[in-house]
Amino acid sequence: MRTIDINCDMGESFGAYRLGEDEAVMPFTTSANIAGGFHAGDPAVMQATVRLAVKHGVSIGAHPGYPDLQGFGRREMRLAPKEVEALVLYQVSALAGFARAEGAEVSHVKPHGALYNQAARDAALAGAIARAARRFSREVILVGLAGSRLIEAGLEAGLGVAREAFPDRAYESDGSLRRRDLPGAVIDDPMEAAANGLRLAREGVSISRDGSTERIPVDTLCVHGDTPGAASRAAQLRRALEDNGFSLRPPELTLPGE
Repeated sequence: MRTIDINCDMGESFGAYRLGEDEAVMPFTTSANIAGGFHAGDPAVMQATVRLAVKHGVSIGAHPGYPDLQGFGRREMRLAPKEVEALVLYQVSALAGFARAEGAEVSHVKPHGALYNQAARDAALAGAIARAARRFSREVILVGLAGSRLIEAGLEAGLGVAREAFPDRAYESDGSLRRRDLPGAVIDDPMEAAANGLRLAREGVSISRDGSTERIPVDTLCVHGDTPGAASRAAQLRRALEDNGFSLRPPELTLPGE
């Protein structure tokens, strides 16, 4: 039986502002990526989200982003690699404190938004994120876009990696995600997204380079928690996967060379 992970970006409320359907979505996921307070989240929200994940037996991951509350971390920034390394380590470490207070550990690191997308194509930025994760712990898994520079950087740093795909997003031929401001970038229909997720789990991500096409296997599928109807999407995706013989669980740590 093949295994697959369903992850969701969570803990993105802050102060008086509420974002996402964390309590409704959490039971259908196997991994939670919890915001570290830079693009979203705050200490109280981080603590509450960690407790919710522990309650449902969901694997806890750090979701570091750019310091950009106004833009929700989706605006590109130009920071030196050392700055990126420090801000990622800061956010991962903060979440780890809350996790350990609840008897849990941070199992993976997945960058958010513009940081994630830039690192998918920028080797220097990807390397900074991988170094921060490695400095925190060699036992964390680095999550990145399947076939991207971030996955390469994680392997080069000696980390376990999880190749990610997005059931509710359209792809370009090179394996990158279509920009959100372009037509058809987001798949709104839950049934279509679930069918797309099942295809990605079975076939992987198609990437065309230099006239040739390859299929990159996928370890984890992302459900966007800030999208309206996220709980319904997560439930339908999980049902489609389980009905087709997939076992749902977090990625296992396999270090390069093992």
